[in-house]
Amino acid sequence: MQGTIVRLVRDRGFGFIKTENGSEIFFHATGVTGSTPYDNLTEGQAVTYDKGQDDRGRGERATNVQAA
Repeated sequence: MQGTIVRLVRDRGFGFIKTENGSEIFFHATGVTGSTPYDNLTEGQAVTYDKGQDDRGRGERATNVQAA
């Protein structure tokens, strides 16, 4: 899937991606893979990701987040 980072909360290690259908999906720094680490991501940056379920039962979250 593809989307754009709309918000990063650096001090807490998470952010939100605006999906192709206009909704937002949560991602955590531990879900970032590939050659671009979480600290180098920026708001407005295009990313690819997979959808997964939060391990604490809080709904969907983005996993395998990578700079596009």
